[in-house]
Amino acid sequence: MQVQNKHHRFTKIGLVGSGLVLGLMLSLTYSAVAEKMVKPQLPLDDLRAFAEVFGKIKSDYVETVEDKKLISEAISGMLTGLDPHSTYLDPDAFKDMQTATQGEFGGLGIEVGMEDGLVKVVSPIEDSPAYAAGLKSGDLVIKLDETPVKGMTLNDAVKRMRGKPGTQIVLTVVRKNETKPLLFTLTRDVIKNKSVKYKMPEPGYAYVRITQFQERTVEDLAKAIKTLHSENKGPFKGFVLDLRNDPGGLLNGAVGVSAAFLPKGELVVYTEGRAPDSKMQLTAIPENYARGGAANDYIRDLPEDLKTVPMAVLINSGSASASEIVAGALQDHKRAAVIGTQSFGKGSVQTIMPMNNGAAIKLTTARYFTPKGRSIQAKGIVPDYIVEDGTDQSGNIHEADLTRHLSNPKDEKSAEPVKPVVTNAAKEAAKEKINEKKYAEPPAPIEPASKDDIQFVQAMNLLKGLPVKSEPPAKAEAAKTN
Repeated sequence: MQVQNKHHRFTKIGLVGSGLVLGLMLSLTYSAVAEKMVKPQLPLDDLRAFAEVFGKIKSDYVETVEDKKLISEAISGMLTGLDPHSTYLDPDAFKDMQTATQGEFGGLGIEVGMEDGLVKVVSPIEDSPAYAAGLKSGDLVIKLDETPVKGMTLNDAVKRMRGKPGTQIVLTVVRKNETKPLLFTLTRDVIKNKSVKYKMPEPGYAYVRITQFQERTVEDLAKAIKTLHSENKGPFKGFVLDLRNDPGGLLNGAVGVSAAFLPKGELVVYTEGRAPDSKMQLTAIPENYARGGAANDYIRDLPEDLKTVPMAVLINSGSASASEIVAGALQDHKRAAVIGTQSFGKGSVQTIMPMNNGAAIKLTTARYFTPKGRSIQAKGIVPDYIVEDGTDQSGNIHEADLTRHLSNPKDEKSAEPVKPVVTNAAKEAAKEKINEKKYAEPPAPIEPASKDDIQFVQAMNLLKGLPVKSEPPAKAEAAKTN
């Protein structure tokens, strides 16, 4: 995340997300070529031990192993042992990651992580095979076709889920409150993720959903708002910004979306790390979100009422990183009320560093903070109004559930692993049901912004001045820790 001058600022700012979208690493990331070489003092005794192990494998392992594979696995292990988001991207994974930010890539459309040897769903991408099939945040994948996931690395699982568009794969899934595993038969496809969706659910009320922060998100948001404003033929009465199940994306997109609703120059997010160039303050000015600066500022001529219209932001446990930055900024500036459930809690910064062999490493280099200095790392954004989605099917996986997650610097307790009910229940269910022959029928997903969307309905109630059926944040947070 090296920002040395204005010319380089946009070549450095990269991705913001939480996990692995079928091999596509999405994190709060500054995409950067390393411009300075640090010469560390090498621990010779440890390197001798490494060389000794390397030699033993070469001479005594039951099968011949290529040097390239051993080195690659060693690099991968060195990074994944640090935290859940640092990783080694082989050339194919690196290319896939770059393609994903442009909004089109192949696969199932599911962002995943791994816990205790099982694949965990962080968030399905809207309009993807995974979303259409009904996969949810918190689901545990225990089988890929007939192969158990236990024992696989995350990269191995991801490679099995990849494949040619049109081919099928069966995922066996354990879900909280389901007594039997769920079977999902998914057809791989080219994922064309439409970043911004919008509609006018009622006269005077605008609804915009951001599914992922991509290169065109700010531009598409501006077009959506202008279209809705024209359709409404006047100022809005209320505005719902839906960031549920948004795993993140480009940081400048998060800053630009925030800037659309905040006064110019307001602080959106800042970062802190050990290296001097890991410290940044990103404010609501074109230089921080518009490629090319003010000349390409798509939000410069948005309707004036957008800065003051009553506003609600929807989040859930699938909202991570970039979406948490937006929700946190609007909440801190008291610009919007946040409704839904506690967000994922991905508050660390990763830097993408390309390597000479076409691969790259993604290394955690900093934490990010909301304008009021809150770190959402391992905590997430707590909504102003706690409203469950009504399905009781989400596993509510959070950053704090992940092994080796970074602690929250302002909360020492967050350094201790959280033991959520869903994780234990899912593990027990996986043990009991992994060989089960009968399976439950996966329920269909709820249509966002429909009459069945409880969180959206409560957001509309708030904007209309009607009572909101919610749980106090303090009570909900206490229930989570008990």
